[in-house]
Amino acid sequence: MNDPKFLRSEPEKAKKGILDRGGRYLPALEKFLALDAEHRSLLQEVEAMRAKRNESSKTVGKAKAAKDEALAAKLMAEVTQLKTQMGEREERLDKLSEEVRELLLGIPNLPHPSVPVGKSAEDNKIVRSGPAPAERTFKVLDHAALGEKLGLMDFDVAAKLSGSRFSVLKGALARLERAVGQFMLDLHTREHGYTEVWVPLIVRPEVALGTGQLPKFEQDLYKTGQLEDSGEGSSVYYLIPTAEVPLTNLVRESVLEESSLPIQVTALTPCFRQEAGSYGKDVRGLIRQHQFDKVELVWITRPEDSMEALERLTSHAENVLKALGLSYRVVALCTGDMGFASAKTYDLEVWMPGEKLWREVSSCSNCWDYQARRMNARFKRGPKAAPEFVHTLNGSGVAVGRIFAAVLENYQRPDGGVDIPEPLQKYFGDKILKSTSPAGCRAGS
Repeated sequence: MNDPKFLRSEPEKAKKGILDRGGRYLPALEKFLALDAEHRSLLQEVEAMRAKRNESSKTVGKAKAAKDEALAAKLMAEVTQLKTQMGEREERLDKLSEEVRELLLGIPNLPHPSVPVGKSAEDNKIVRSGPAPAERTFKVLDHAALGEKLGLMDFDVAAKLSGSRFSVLKGALARLERAVGQFMLDLHTREHGYTEVWVPLIVRPEVALGTGQLPKFEQDLYKTGQLEDSGEGSSVYYLIPTAEVPLTNLVRESVLEESSLPIQVTALTPCFRQEAGSYGKDVRGLIRQHQFDKVELVWITRPEDSMEALERLTSHAENVLKALGLSYRVVALCTGDMGFASAKTYDLEVWMPGEKLWREVSSCSNCWDYQARRMNARFKRGPKAAPEFVHTLNGSGVAVGRIFAAVLENYQRPDGGVDIPEPLQKYFGDKILKSTSPAGCRAGS
């Protein structure tokens, strides 16, 4: 969440940030400012009443000790009246506290001043580009058509198993998808200094709240019931939409030593998203699936280091695209196109010659102290220093299915096979994915 002190002390700057995001959340901000002012005023009143009650209670004791029963009775009546008045105000104060917190949780992160102002993806800015797309002398199939032609990608069988927006990969395609994930995980741990972490795929509600998936994006999450032996707590748990959720929450409710920062962690996990609101969009192929694999990169830093960390994190995701020889570009998202919890985001887009368009394969975001406040994740600069909120960053390093699809389209051969990029060959076990699939890999065999 945003710093409430900043919102109340700099309301015009806060309003500008929300307006730059499109203004949709301006009513929530204005309501927060009004209720927050009421809450603080009522809190002062209640605290004054508590002080008066405590003082009166002491005076009652003195009056009784002096055997002044009339004064003691009068003071006791005043204390009783104060308690009644306080009870009413404390009830209102508790309700206001809850409403103020709910409003804070529903207001997006304010954009960093370096973010380009704009309304939609059309206002995003290209920061840099990799190699230009190669000219093709033959008709390039999109990855879904190629996979089906190979007999190794089956959406019909997946639909029978689970419904739409799922896929079944077989034989060489299953092996290639695995190779892509392993290559990226090794690149980030061996060359970029990340620590690999194996994390749960099911999390508590407060964990999803910590990174901003709850309460706003609950419709995109898959829910489970109460976990056996989970102890007390919510009866609802959630499948992770990205490993960002458990990885970032590794430091929740912690006070870290400054010397432990920065923290760089990565994980290769399945991700689960309902894709609510995406009806009719990218229904074909592997681009927008309910279940997909992704390598996630997460940084935990000191506040003064987070903008440099964003550049480094982005370069690490970019190195995947460089190593695979893909045509790509780095795009700075405008204020109107950023994610809810982000203060600044770069998207990495890859050229898909079969689809003839650029596809986003990674978003790298600096979330500032927005998630840290929700998680209560802090650090200390020394034994006597007051705790400060850390900054959190995350990025796809990258989405396995989308890079897998990009390799299929960009390395497609005229004979229908696929050349395997050199970095993947040791994981895949061959230089070429043949156009003829083994009969044993076909559906129903």
